[in-house]
Amino acid sequence: MNFKRFAAVAMSLACGASLAADPVQPPWGKEENLGQKMLMEATSVCTDGKGHYVVLAPEDDENRPRMYYGDGKTFVLVASPGHYAPSNSFLEPRFFNKSANPNFRGMDYRVMSEVELDAKEKSCALRCGEKKIPLTLMDGAEAADLLRKATYQPNPQKYAPHALLRDTKGNYYFVDRGFHEADQKSYRVFIGQRGTLKQQKMTNVVSDSEGEIFSTKKGELRLVLDQEKSSMWIENTKKSFELRQVPVHENLPLIYNDLGVYEGARLGTPCDDQ
Repeated sequence: MNFKRFAAVAMSLACGASLAADPVQPPWGKEENLGQKMLMEATSVCTDGKGHYVVLAPEDDENRPRMYYGDGKTFVLVASPGHYAPSNSFLEPRFFNKSANPNFRGMDYRVMSEVELDAKEKSCALRCGEKKIPLTLMDGAEAADLLRKATYQPNPQKYAPHALLRDTKGNYYFVDRGFHEADQKSYRVFIGQRGTLKQQKMTNVVSDSEGEIFSTKKGELRLVLDQEKSSMWIENTKKSFELRQVPVHENLPLIYNDLGVYEGARLGTPCDDQ
């Protein structure tokens, strides 16, 4: 890659352009060997009878469980919430379960939802926060036929929260970054009151051991990693004021439900249509 092209790619990433995620290959592949055939046989499919399907696949050769969600023709990969989370669970910040553990092995289970599968009773249920939706476990042969004909795509999320700050007037300063690994250097900045945040035109991003500087047409958001120092918003190098950092992981429901940034966005979870 020549220098000009490299610079253009770097700037497009800094200003919020998104790259395509890697294609998805289901763990049973083309059922070309015994292992893949066994994975297909061990995979369960649940449906609500309204054109929505959840696929629960066992661990593959790399010990990674897989969950998919879709309409029966196209399935998207449901993002794993982490190594310590149950394989039937997923992060769902739009639905809140106030009775769940707020800190189990560093994970907030109040923003986790799940698909409950009872193979003996041949039943399923989807739990979105505190809401529970009954599902039906499909017959094995019927489910396998459905899975063979379907196509599989990456999780549809393009961005994930990175930082949230607030000034004394109630304005929020929100930064997100590319959700997929290939897009991790793609950032966006939003500013405004709750529910009316506006995306800013990005011009540059600086990131080092001291923190990050997000330059926009309107001004600079200086995000300091040192907790003893204050993050700043600077306009035209003259007007500046301190910002209070708001912990992202403790405010996911606020970010996804109230700021307005992700309104209407699909997260690729079984709760997308609930």
